[in-house]
Amino acid sequence: MYNEKFYLTTQDILDKEFKVDARGYRPQEVDKFLDMVIRDYTEFMNIIKKLEKENRSLTEDYNKLKNEYRKLRDNIESASEGTGTIANNLDLLRRLSNLEKIVYGKDN
Repeated sequence: MYNEKFYLTTQDILDKEFKVDARGYRPQEVDKFLDMVIRDYTEFMNIIKKLEKENRSLTEDYNKLKNEYRKLRDNIESASEGTGTIANNLDLLRRLSNLEKIVYGKDN
């Protein structure tokens, strides 16, 4: 993911050769500094890989939880609709019973 944003690899840094002129830098100091850069660069790459893996894992967990949430929400909606139907049926039965009492004079 981030690899395309880097200009150098650790191998590029390691293989880099500097031209030395009469007033140039000391090669040992340059090599020592580049060794430090390589170590840091390697550690950054390891951190990035670890974070990308963690990000993928968290994204997968998020998608699973989102799907589970949708299922639970649908189940709750279905259950509440079913409860409403039962309540309506009971209400209709009570009304019918009351109408029968009025019309037929029954006491059941």
